[in-house]
Amino acid sequence: MAIHLGSTAPDFTQESTEGTIHFHDWIGDKWVILFSHPKDFTPVCTTELGLVAKLKGEFDKRNVKAIAVSVDDVASHKGWIGDIEETQHTKLNFPILGDADKKVSGLYDMIHPDLSDTTTVRSVFVIDPKKKVRLMITYPQSAGRNFDEILRVIDSLQLTDNYSVATPGNWKDGDDVVIVPSLQDPAVMKEKFPKGWKVVKPYLRMTPQPNK
Repeated sequence: MAIHLGSTAPDFTQESTEGTIHFHDWIGDKWVILFSHPKDFTPVCTTELGLVAKLKGEFDKRNVKAIAVSVDDVASHKGWIGDIEETQHTKLNFPILGDADKKVSGLYDMIHPDLSDTTTVRSVFVIDPKKKVRLMITYPQSAGRNFDEILRVIDSLQLTDNYSVATPGNWKDGDDVVIVPSLQDPAVMKEKFPKGWKVVKPYLRMTPQPNK
């Protein structure tokens, strides 16, 4: 079954570098980034895994934890971790799923058949504590992922889940936001947005970020 935004993230049980992962149990009450790698001992992935390890403080602030998947087995991953830590000057602090049987890659449609039947694309899934898929991004193998952008979208998701707003193009945390068009009652708007708002067009109303 194809995964769409709002779909329940497929559950699985799989071995990892930190032991057996029962995915939905492992998620618990956290947000999760699940991201795939074409194979172990590849250059771009080595930099990405090191970057995610260095971003742990940013993920923690957002109640997010990371988990990676590669189609090689856990023994191979453990050898690769040594290279990651040596070259990226960081300690890996999240699990890498072993996926030699391609169970997870198949569930999340990560295989790139035009290249081979084992190669995974650089997929990213952001999953919320209700186990719903909230973001999907697929990169080509040659382009390393922009984790600043992934953090930015998580900020947007968490903000807009709690307030009647959406975030405009190139928004980043602290910028003004858009009041959703469905909210029309002036009394409710005054309660929700005590800092006020600017009407650019009837359908475009800007307000300071309400949780700042």
